[in-house]
Amino acid sequence: MRKKVLGVLVSGRGSNLQAIVDAINADRLVAKIGVVISDNPDANALRRIAGLDIPTAVVERKNYASKPEFEAAIIEQLDLHHVELVVLAGFMRILSPQFINRFPMRIMNIHPALLPSFPGLDAQAQALQYGVKVSGATVHFVDEGMDSGPIILQEAVPVEDDDTVTTLADRILHLEHRLYVRAVRLYCEGRIHISGRAVKILPPRQNS
Repeated sequence: MRKKVLGVLVSGRGSNLQAIVDAINADRLVAKIGVVISDNPDANALRRIAGLDIPTAVVERKNYASKPEFEAAIIEQLDLHHVELVVLAGFMRILSPQFINRFPMRIMNIHPALLPSFPGLDAQAQALQYGVKVSGATVHFVDEGMDSGPIILQEAVPVEDDDTVTTLADRILHLEHRLYVRAVRLYCEGRIHISGRAVKILPPRQNS
């Protein structure tokens, strides 16, 4: 199977990037990271892949006069490396409709809540404040809304009575690493079918 080319956008610690790299190295994910792009030159995500044969690019917002110019620079890098699927892994920028429409249903994001509940920032704190008994993670395609795109995969974790934002976030993060790799693998295997808002997971293809 030909390896799909991923473009990973990061801003911070890069733990989901690490999970994807580990899955590729362990042959649990047949894909290639074409480029890792960060808007933060000090992102720990870049340090995680230092020394690996993975191209990187730093595209800082402050170096561009406008958001369209900033996003055009990111798109230039994605195109340069022939990226087929854009993976947001802690990228702390809201993408414009113009960017999203450039890669329709080819941008994935992971959110630390069971969407459509608790979109946006501080999802774990929102969940605790609301008093829910389960939370979790959602992998979805990115559309023009806030965490509102078609849902690919979801999985729940319990919310314990003594949870803090930190303990709940840690529990969800362990789930994220596994769930995101699974969603990317489904895409790379051609097993995702989108019908309106519904994402159908197709059965594995049989070898002929």
